[in-house]
Amino acid sequence: MTPLIPERVGVAGRARHTAEVDGYTHATDTGCFGSLHEAAETLLDDLTSRYLVERRETKEALGLDDALVRTVRLIPRTPTAAPVAIHFTDPGLVLRLGRWWEEPLPACACDDCDEQPARLVERLHAHSAAVVEGGLWERVRRGVGGSWFETKLIGAGVKSSREGLLPAADARDARRGGFASPMQWAPWQVRS
Repeated sequence: MTPLIPERVGVAGRARHTAEVDGYTHATDTGCFGSLHEAAETLLDDLTSRYLVERRETKEALGLDDALVRTVRLIPRTPTAAPVAIHFTDPGLVLRLGRWWEEPLPACACDDCDEQPARLVERLHAHSAAVVEGGLWERVRRGVGGSWFETKLIGAGVKSSREGLLPAADARDARRGGFASPMQWAPWQVRS
């Protein structure tokens, strides 16, 4: 598994990385990630029209040092199906699936990392499709050093897993919520 400590890399964190790569700024064309916003809007509209979900739009801060960003959540009417949230950041998106899966798209916008918008749009669609099909598993594990979460996302073109440490209060809350044993989120219910 790929260890991942849940960390929200905000706009300030990305800016620090960009400035630290070779001592000068490498993010020359962050505007190319604008297509991610368009793709996310289209995806959200498509999922809302095809599945029984509630769509909620808010403005939220992703971290303590971040400005408010537009957030759209799709919450399935079936309580055993995983929610999807998309945070519209600058220059891209943060995709949240279920309880713990969080993925910034792009992870870094600098030229050295060279993340291609078309590949990121493919990842957005593949990850969302995997959740809609019921391909997200989550659980909390307890150990000597504390508790951690484990997530697995499996679908067409996607097979990935992550884990990270959880604060004690979050771990207790998650175990009470049924995440002590591996839990597979259910597929979304199609509109008739």
